[in-house]
Amino acid sequence: MTNGLRIAILGAGGLGRGMALMLSKRKGFTLVAMADSEGFAYNPAGLSLEALNPNGQIQQLHLIPEFGVKTPTAIADLMVNHGDAIDAVFMALPNLPVDFYANTIQFIAENTAFQGVMVDALKRTKAVELLLPLNDTLAENNILYITGCGATPGFLTTIAAVAAQSFVELEHIDIHFGVGVANWEQYRATIREDFLHLEGFDAERVAAMSDQEIEEELEKRNGLIELVNMEHADDIILELAGICDRSKITVGGLVDTRNAKKPTSTTVTVKGITAQGESTIHKFVVGDATTMVDNVCGPACGFMAKGVELHNYGIVGLRTSAEIMPRFSAEGLVLAASQNMIQPQAVSV
Repeated sequence: MTNGLRIAILGAGGLGRGMALMLSKRKGFTLVAMADSEGFAYNPAGLSLEALNPNGQIQQLHLIPEFGVKTPTAIADLMVNHGDAIDAVFMALPNLPVDFYANTIQFIAENTAFQGVMVDALKRTKAVELLLPLNDTLAENNILYITGCGATPGFLTTIAAVAAQSFVELEHIDIHFGVGVANWEQYRATIREDFLHLEGFDAERVAAMSDQEIEEELEKRNGLIELVNMEHADDIILELAGICDRSKITVGGLVDTRNAKKPTSTTVTVKGITAQGESTIHKFVVGDATTMVDNVCGPACGFMAKGVELHNYGIVGLRTSAEIMPRFSAEGLVLAASQNMIQPQAVSV
């Protein structure tokens, strides 16, 4: 690791390329591999931003001179051939269909030499639930997988987990986000996932929609997507961490697909009862100047680094971002074990 942690990014859309930018500015990380649906690029000395975006234009990975490989099974080929030379993986893949992550991770664990850390920025509760049975498979193959490491779940979830420590009883947690995207095509997969939470849409319908149909729907909404009471993985992650029952957690927000400026500020509000019996709130406001790259890829970098540290301690299997925050009570340990989900370990972090 003389050049820093060796990182692979699976997915080369807006989120994947945003992570490439973030890694280039964070000390101790070297991007050695990146894969998309058409191929991958691998350079043990590191992939530069210039190689990924020559002359400011996005380069298809398989066209990168010397390091690009064209293949319809890019993820499998990359991880089979080079998995043993990668320390950590950032999962920036589309979440359609909902079992795509679980199937991909299981393949990597069972069929490649990769033995390191994987983190994701998954948003859907169901997708995280499908990961939970993989705990033993991951542990047996010496992999630590941390789910929910983006903005929400992730950055904002862990803020809620820490803020909860001020209270003896949690009444409600609300996460409300504002996202600005200057060009929706840069984050196609993310925008498509957001459509799943709109009335009248489901996974089957969204998967069948063309880009033109997505654009037409956005036109009807003046480019704005308002999301209310979403099926969002913050709920299961905070529940597994013993913070509160998922019924006390709400997530929603406003996405502007035409402007980089956020249409509203992102906030986390934690309401609870103090030791003196008072009901009050903590409210955290995220700086409006921060972008999706800052708030998703930045925290994910931190979780990758923390994951490698924990992996070096021998911690493997499936964990959540909120698990490496202070636990609200010992009851959370019992909850996780009783549901046969994430087996707790006595780790001082």
